[in-house]
Amino acid sequence: MSATVAAVDLGATSGRVILGHVSHNELSIRPVARFPNLPVRTIDGLHWNILEIYRNVLAGLGHAVREEPGLESIAIDSWAVDYALMRGGRMLGTPYHYRDERNQNAVGEAHKRVTAADLYASNGLQHLPFNTLFQLTDDRLAGTLDLADEFLLIPDLLGYWLTGVSVAERTNASTTGLVNVGTGEWDDAVIASLGLPRSIFPTLVAAGTPIGGLLPGVAAEIGVGGSRVIHGSPNGPTVMTVGSHDTASAVVAIPATTDDFAYISCGTWGLVGVELPSPVLSEAGRLANFTNEGGVDGRVRFLHNVMGLWLLSESVRTWERSEPPINLPALIAAAADVTGEVPLFDANDPAFLAPGDMPARIAKWFRQHNLPAPRTQAEVVRSILNSLADAFATAVETASVLSGKRVRVIHIVGGGSQNELLCQLIADRSGLPVEAGPVEATAIGNVLIQSRSAGRSDGSSSTLESLRSLVAAAFSPVRYLPRRGA
Repeated sequence: MSATVAAVDLGATSGRVILGHVSHNELSIRPVARFPNLPVRTIDGLHWNILEIYRNVLAGLGHAVREEPGLESIAIDSWAVDYALMRGGRMLGTPYHYRDERNQNAVGEAHKRVTAADLYASNGLQHLPFNTLFQLTDDRLAGTLDLADEFLLIPDLLGYWLTGVSVAERTNASTTGLVNVGTGEWDDAVIASLGLPRSIFPTLVAAGTPIGGLLPGVAAEIGVGGSRVIHGSPNGPTVMTVGSHDTASAVVAIPATTDDFAYISCGTWGLVGVELPSPVLSEAGRLANFTNEGGVDGRVRFLHNVMGLWLLSESVRTWERSEPPINLPALIAAAADVTGEVPLFDANDPAFLAPGDMPARIAKWFRQHNLPAPRTQAEVVRSILNSLADAFATAVETASVLSGKRVRVIHIVGGGSQNELLCQLIADRSGLPVEAGPVEATAIGNVLIQSRSAGRSDGSSSTLESLRSLVAAAFSPVRYLPRRGA
């Protein structure tokens, strides 16, 4: 049997709707809509333009239905940690962007109630100042939580608008800091200690759970219903959960044929780690700022967040404010030709987190460390890519040491897999082969879990390993070998 499904994949800078077709030994995808995802700064801070995102999602699903009237199901994945507070089914305000500055005071307030060590023992997460529990602490201090009766992460919010059913998918919920890493359930003790209302947290469900059919108004909006429906509910395709944290879906689609791999899901962020059957909760893991996030099928994504291609994209945005549009391939080619010593900076430094003049902040970092700064645009780009490669390789090495898992190959997926210079630099720095691709790993993982959950693949294709074999057969990665003396 076969299935055609729609994956809504929302990244921090863009979104897409992709049709996926899966049958025995066959996997294909086809983008039908792409749209930008641009935050909006208002008087009270930086927000996601969630209504524009939803409008684009509906338009994209309309394209999908026109191309595939028998669409079986729909699922949504997105970035983690951000959310909407609800009351009576209505948003209380536009969701904040995780790069907003509001979280700075909340971190100290949260740690007064629960120490960093106790939080790590409970949730297994690396410290990031924008983790959901800190954002909710800010809401508590502002009094906003007094008005809320529900809390919905971004994919769950969009799923609610499509179906009228509210749930919390576990892989994304695991990034909030409020799910116990051992039980996989909301941690009532931590929630109480932080002074958060337990009643706002919806029921947790696993990836691959049907949520419901489309609301009649949504079905009409995207053009499904009546004789056009072959599968799904009376109002068209069924909406279901997948690994709704985009990295959870991306890791599903790693085209690995053995288990001795590390992964880099590289886009705006670089998520670097290994897949494990159980969490690593050692003090060494906490001090190394490694995180244990939930994966599909109960796996653990033991990883470290690195700033990622945000450093490059924000530099380009800065240059284009006063110059003509940047030819990025040409600029990367010029960066590859840079000779001599290339200075490195700490790609994990929180000074690079907020939007703004990235080249100026990089230059300031070098001045503060009494080091010569790159001068030309090509030198800045080469410094960024070298620094990212160093941070990625270090994270792979640390993940291997902390987990005890031997790594023989690094898989890089997402937009960063298209950057040939970055991939080669990672191979050189790590001393390991790098397998690059697929670019659309997140959407592919989304598609695979939908298909499996709909029962459209046979039993031999039910494990993550067999799904990955399907990806490896359908998408040939580009292999980069370490260069001697590089």
